[in-house]
Amino acid sequence: MDAKLEKANEALLKEFYNRYGGFWRFPEMLDYCYLVNPYFNRSKIIAEMQEFFPILVSEYPSGMSVNSKLASECWNVNPDFIIPGNGAAELIKVLMENINGIMGIVRPTFEEYPNRLTENRVVTFVSDNRDFRYTADDLIDFFERHPVDSLLLINPDNPSGNFISYEGLLKIADWCENKNIRFVLDESFVDFSDGYEHNTFIRNDLLEKFPHMAVMKSISKSYGIPGLRLGILCSADKSLIAKMKKQVSIWNINSFAEFFMQIFPKYRDDYKKACDQFIRTRNDFEIELKKISFIRVMPSQANFFFLEVLPPYKPKQLCAMLLKDYNILASACLAKKGIEPDKYMRIAIRSHGDNEKFIVAMRNIERGL
Repeated sequence: MDAKLEKANEALLKEFYNRYGGFWRFPEMLDYCYLVNPYFNRSKIIAEMQEFFPILVSEYPSGMSVNSKLASECWNVNPDFIIPGNGAAELIKVLMENINGIMGIVRPTFEEYPNRLTENRVVTFVSDNRDFRYTADDLIDFFERHPVDSLLLINPDNPSGNFISYEGLLKIADWCENKNIRFVLDESFVDFSDGYEHNTFIRNDLLEKFPHMAVMKSISKSYGIPGLRLGILCSADKSLIAKMKKQVSIWNINSFAEFFMQIFPKYRDDYKKACDQFIRTRNDFEIELKKISFIRVMPSQANFFFLEVLPPYKPKQLCAMLLKDYNILASACLAKKGIEPDKYMRIAIRSHGDNEKFIVAMRNIERGL
């Protein structure tokens, strides 16, 4: 591909990437860039929210004390251990402002955390295998040799899809507690993992056992409601949680997000069914993706796949073709650190019907149509 065309492709992709959402303006476009549960937002919970729309749009939301209680009832934790936020993004910003010293991270990763730090405050672990797989022992061994004050782990990781088991996380959490290291666990994608109900660390007993640990969860991603802007952070470090509650704005949760938390307990079974359906969909999608000759699919326990793009294509070229010819937006991982440039892409996992459209597009590209 000549340099002029490559530059044009990158400009086209950035035009959409730099919007950071708002894709309802393009109703015919399939968004394979942002990572959202495709099934739970079909639950009757949405119909109930629609019924109350006129009231919710005209009324102020409650303050932090009420919303903390609602969040504690939704996720079964002590209200003093939990802070709801205007999406995980708000909580990441405030949390990082309260973390001192050197932070250990794994790359490639979700850069919102390290972007809040100067480079001299970041120590990076990069897996030495082509699938970007790593274990609890790999991390402990590395950070034993490269001391840090805090350790960030996104599990399942973004974009690699790497997953450390519950037992592995216990080992990391115990090691961090013994070393007086703040363990920041982002489990925004854990509900997409096999056996998800047993993989979460948002539990009072675990939070109390590891008081230096803070667990982040993006409700937007797991529950398919990014427009509501809702996330939670949990920790038995009551002083940290109390301080953060004072640092966010007085009405950091809007009325729609508050109402969602108010009625969610009635729809727990719907949510479990949505997660189970998603796992089946992911398995079906992986089988079909592996039949495409010019991509290598890495294992994933999340709601996305990390792909190595093979000759004759490159990610920017392929993503531009998908967008221009098939109205499909996928991530060419332009801003990801810790990976070779223009070699990998990440695709979301959507509904079964949408995934079929993606596969058809890839097969057409493979045949040169």
